[in-house]
Amino acid sequence: MPGVRTASYEIRIKGRMSAQLLSAFEGMDATVQSVETVLRGPVVDQAALHGLLDRIQALGLELVEVRRLPESPAGGGGSR
Repeated sequence: MPGVRTASYEIRIKGRMSAQLLSAFEGMDATVQSVETVLRGPVVDQAALHGLLDRIQALGLELVEVRRLPESPAGGGGSR
């Protein structure tokens, strides 16, 4: 779809998520650290972001932080 920009997000969840739980977040890269799990990846739009957040809540996970990652310079584009 022309004109659609996918943004990358980093989502931090308290605790170490199992492989089974991580499978609910297909398409996201996961890093399991000692006290939290970090999901990173593309999110197509706000509806998709809300869907991810709803899934986190439905699974009973504790959300620590959500942040939009800066666009990479290689993304080739101005601010508009």
